Amino acid sequence: MVHGKVYLVGAGPGDPKLLTVKASELIKTAEVVVYDRLVGEEIIRLFPSSAEKIYVGKRSGKHVVPQEKITDLLVEKAIAGKNVVRLKGGDPFIFGRGGEEAETLAEHKIEFEIVPGISSSVAAPMYAGIPLTHRDFASSVAIVTGHRAGEGERVVDWAKIAGSVDTVVILMGVESLESIAKKLLDGGLNPDTPVAIIQQGTTKHQKTLMGKIGTIAKEAEKEKVQPPAVIVIGEVVNLGGKLAWFKIS
Repeated sequence: MVHGKVYLVGAGPGDPKLLTVKASELIKTAEVVVYDRLVGEEIIRLFPSSAEKIYVGKRSGKHVVPQEKITDLLVEKAIAGKNVVRLKGGDPFIFGRGGEEAETLAEHKIEFEIVPGISSSVAAPMYAGIPLTHRDFASSVAIVTGHRAGEGERVVDWAKIAGSVDTVVILMGVESLESIAKKLLDGGLNPDTPVAIIQQGTTKHQKTLMGKIGTIAKEAEKEKVQPPAVIVIGEVVNLGGKLAWFKIS
């Protein structure tokens, strides 16, 4: 029996022009598109009218379709002979659970391909004028999930991170920001360490809040910061004011 093929595709950080050429080509020829919440409307409009469109978006605490059922769905559609695009915001292998989906496909001997996407972990800071590395300020970067650890998930050792890298980038951390900040401070991070929170980075709704790790949680609460947002911690944040280039039209 000849199976279809599954493409695990990154849709990029929000700006539809940051979608890769390869991703665009695959989307336009897909027979089935299984897509997440952070895939923007401009990209959704690229889906072929003939394609089966399956929304499996999820946000903190609210999963339209459980992850196990998503992987089962990919297998089912491929076994039915369909070419499937599994479309994820950002990059499929950076906190996109693409690795888990690829494992399941491999176990079922289903052909698959990984198509990288531009992750918000690098794109949002760039659009805010913040270089994650800089010869004068940072030679190391950690990209960390701020999502509360669930059953079977590894717990982040924030104390270790506090003293081991120059720049920390946190995805999905807004709702746990107070706890994260406290753990970083307990781990020895200077309370005056600069922090930036970039909301809806690379889109027309982008907004950046600057502060210090000792007080950022209260400031974020006061400003009603909401996900999706990328948190950047480190001296490179101070360059954001000088290098800001992205204008909201």
